[in-house]
Amino acid sequence: MQRILPPHRSVPLFGVSATRAIEARLHASLPEHTLMRRAGLAVARLGLALAPHAQRVWVACGPGNNGGDGLEAAMHWQAAGKAVSVTLLGDASRMPDDAKDALVRAQAAGVEIGNFPAPPLGPHDLAVDALLGIGASRAPDETMAELIAQLNALPCTVLGVDVPSGLDAGTGQPLGDTCVRARHTLTLLTAKPGLFTAMGRDHAGEVWLDELGATASSDAPDAWLTGPAVAATPSRAHAQHKGSFGDVAVVGGAAGMTGAAWLAARAAHACGAGRVYVSLLDGRGLSHDALRPELMVRTEWWKSHDAALNHATVVCGCGGGDAVREPLPRLIGAAERLVLDADALNVVATDGKLQMLLRARADRGRATVLTPHPLEAARLLGTGAAQVQSDRLAAAQELTERFGCVVLLKGSGSVIAAPGETPCINPTGSAALATAGTGDVLAGWLGGLWAQHADATGMQGALRAACAAAFIHGAAADAATGAVLRANDLIEAMMAATQQP
Repeated sequence: MQRILPPHRSVPLFGVSATRAIEARLHASLPEHTLMRRAGLAVARLGLALAPHAQRVWVACGPGNNGGDGLEAAMHWQAAGKAVSVTLLGDASRMPDDAKDALVRAQAAGVEIGNFPAPPLGPHDLAVDALLGIGASRAPDETMAELIAQLNALPCTVLGVDVPSGLDAGTGQPLGDTCVRARHTLTLLTAKPGLFTAMGRDHAGEVWLDELGATASSDAPDAWLTGPAVAATPSRAHAQHKGSFGDVAVVGGAAGMTGAAWLAARAAHACGAGRVYVSLLDGRGLSHDALRPELMVRTEWWKSHDAALNHATVVCGCGGGDAVREPLPRLIGAAERLVLDADALNVVATDGKLQMLLRARADRGRATVLTPHPLEAARLLGTGAAQVQSDRLAAAQELTERFGCVVLLKGSGSVIAAPGETPCINPTGSAALATAGTGDVLAGWLGGLWAQHADATGMQGALRAACAAAFIHGAAADAATGAVLRANDLIEAMMAATQQP
């Protein structure tokens, strides 16, 4: 058994279909009921560790195999001397065979089983959500929703079995209006994508994984939860110089929004880019950054000769407004490495010719990273933000396929996708980043990181830079002591995060 977050390594994530296939193979290789008995024991052990002083344990069980896992665990808690009660929904005669076996064993152990509401529980007691598993595909019915509401109102630790009831294991979205908010979730056999993106983190709490004795699967995962190795700081040889670490050009900052461009430029410089140029779209903008005078202003930089555009990593769109429409065709056509953020994405979403240029750019082997938040992604896809959020992995992959770009879909559990690659979910970050300018910092840091790898011109280099930038961006928020991390302070926090072992 392992705690998933904070991450120590990359973890493969398997959706419902893949998990079912792994489960079927394991079932076929073991004596009957073995897998459920292992699952119940794992739940019981974690429950005892999380609530060692609990006097009462209440288990809310559904009529399927998830309920069977809860019944198995209840038997072990009964043996440990706890006062255990199980609320069992549904017709016991129609339970799956493994769950029926667990019910018989729990009854034989003397566990109190019935159809009753939550008993009175204190802060040190334990409640267990074993109502719905990964097979749930619709909102909980009225009876189950009432039990979920009771679980959510309890003062004690709530432990979810496999996934919080009412949460889609693949997408991380609640299936209806009622969904368990667990303090801890023990996911069984495989880690599921929905626990780490969209609403998953809020509902699953702290996630644990028990593989139930399964050997490493040869199945290709549906996604990867990225580990810290992706964000390793590039090494620097003693004889290297500023020219060794690449140039970044930030094109953005229309009237009233120049701060966004300066934030992106500061972030690119802070992460290690050798030189950073700022090309403001506000012709009356500042001629220098008093805080960071090492940043160099270049008026209409995008009109430079091709060699300059090929050499630099370009970050375009931060605070660009509609003025970013002018430089976009030139940058999409000539820049070797291109990060499109914010207003650049909004302009592309409304301009079919720019979309064709972006696709043609990909066909020529030039890499681009798009960094949309859900609403920007929706504009690019011609849909709504709610539809993007309903399946974030699918939305990121659709954007990748449509434009031939690396896509960093921001939000809780940011999704990073690239053509032909298994998508990644970023495990770091919090709502401390929910303030203006933090996205500009991410785009700038990504550009600065990408610029430092002279050989990383292709899609793989762009993907690695996007994963690393998202990881460090979130890690800085995780280390923050306040509820809000202001964008300019975030840059310094990201520098500190790169120094952590």
